[in-house]
Amino acid sequence: MAETRAHIDHLVVAARTLDEGVAWCETTLGVTPGAGGAHPLFGTHNRLLKLDGSGSPAAYLEIIAIDTKTTPTRPAHQRRWFDLDDPAMHTRLAQHGPQLVHWVARVPHIGNAVAALQAIGIQRGAVVSASRQTPQGLLQWHISVRDDGQRLYNGALPTLIQWAGTHPTEHLPDSGVSLRQLRLRHAGAAGLRAALHALDLDGLTVSDGPAVLHAELDTPGQGRVHLLSSP
Repeated sequence: MAETRAHIDHLVVAARTLDEGVAWCETTLGVTPGAGGAHPLFGTHNRLLKLDGSGSPAAYLEIIAIDTKTTPTRPAHQRRWFDLDDPAMHTRLAQHGPQLVHWVARVPHIGNAVAALQAIGIQRGAVVSASRQTPQGLLQWHISVRDDGQRLYNGALPTLIQWAGTHPTEHLPDSGVSLRQLRLRHAGAAGLRAALHALDLDGLTVSDGPAVLHAELDTPGQGRVHLLSSP
């Protein structure tokens, strides 16, 4: 998929288990997520929900959880992506249930994007190649993941992704759910704005204050839904 600028690729909802995540989606959004798959590199698995709107082509919502039946093929000293190995994240998910924790930006050239962040002092992480099997074939992508698995800016700074060929939304059914906008709040808003500017993601609303990700969705059965990350 040829890209010319950065976009919102997907929202990340973390759950203790995939079953909990699916139940959350059905209750909160009124729809059942589509099929996902396993990520052998990180020992996680997911379910996906296609999103319309947001001014971003081919966006989706990912529900992700640790797959306790598998061991990551990633070296043992390296943590899973999206802070999924962090005890604080485990506590959040136990206390508040599945929730929005992060987002991923699709970029035209991930090496250049990582370098642009490094130039302003942000280590977004090494670019790693990942893949998962689907009934339609192998999905492949390049993604920025730190060895410590940290999201940075409490999840408000996106992980970067560049797809190699097929995008997962090409085989997802329409869900009727649309993303109206994604708003970001952080005590370090000036630094976050600088990082988004370096990535050519200036169109997002960033405000100063306690860290919160706020996604506004329209759903077919539940109307307007606001997803907020917990502290």
